[in-house]
Amino acid sequence: MNGVFDTPAPNTRSVTQRWELYRVLSEPFRLRLLALVAADELAVGEIADLLNESQPNVSRHITPLKQAGLVSLRREGTRSLVSFKDAEDPVVLDALRSGRALCEADGSLGRLAEIIRARDSAAREFFERPRVKDPSGPPSELGAYLSALAVLLPHRHLAVDAGTGDGGLLDVLAPTFDKVVAIDRSEAQLAMARARIKHRGYTNVTLVHGDLDGREALKEAKNKADVVFATRLLHHAPKPGAVLEKLADLCKPEGAVVVIDYARHDDERMRDQADLWLGFEPAELKKLARAAGFTEARTSPIAQPLTGSGPDAHLPWQIMVATKAITSGRNKERHHG
Repeated sequence: MNGVFDTPAPNTRSVTQRWELYRVLSEPFRLRLLALVAADELAVGEIADLLNESQPNVSRHITPLKQAGLVSLRREGTRSLVSFKDAEDPVVLDALRSGRALCEADGSLGRLAEIIRARDSAAREFFERPRVKDPSGPPSELGAYLSALAVLLPHRHLAVDAGTGDGGLLDVLAPTFDKVVAIDRSEAQLAMARARIKHRGYTNVTLVHGDLDGREALKEAKNKADVVFATRLLHHAPKPGAVLEKLADLCKPEGAVVVIDYARHDDERMRDQADLWLGFEPAELKKLARAAGFTEARTSPIAQPLTGSGPDAHLPWQIMVATKAITSGRNKERHHG
């Protein structure tokens, strides 16, 4: 037979399921509800507002729509959010068209934009409330921001914090690198770093008590670090060039060294802070880096508002970034003795 009754059904629903579908979609209120949640995911309370109905009545009509597989619900705290489940059934698509026409006629579809704006208004009102917050320090959620930034870094397996002190830099390195080795000669300083690690819950930091060329430091990082950081370390060193050579031994070929230190200044009071050198000229740092086996050294100043509030905040700070050469030979240039 070639009659119309031989045409295959557009879906695999059983006869009983088809009958239930027609029954569910025979109620105009459900058609309107379906059209609204097809336009946007809505909370039950929002649907009630749009359709001028009580929430219990809205929930009562959602149940058969859900049982028919036309909508889905998800909990978000105390709210239930309703969304339309994509359908290709021509009966459902026709029901959606009918529901949309009903919603346009009663104005509920036009009010949908007001509901969305109301959500935004609540957020706007919240953030417009007066607050007193010190903007000078880093945000308390800095670690979360750094974790997001970390995925953009191509080489972040291992970082070395040379002269970690109380571990302040660990709040930057631990969320960013897979592993961090923090080295310091002072057990008193490491005790503070250890307390910081425990408080923050860092599990990827290894503390090393000893010199940069000590056995444990070399065991943890020799020729393996993607980046070696030396933060305000060189001006304490009797021979800054020798320190850079030790940093090079921890850094892998084509890895980087990041030096944060003072530019040249004349504040003799800093000698009371155990400063042996009153900063360095950028050319001096670059010369030290070349002698230690680094190439492509670049220096840049650090803006004064970024230097914190410590006793050295008034000094000029600078950054040097250099790359460890693939070859291991050094020129053995010397500086500061």
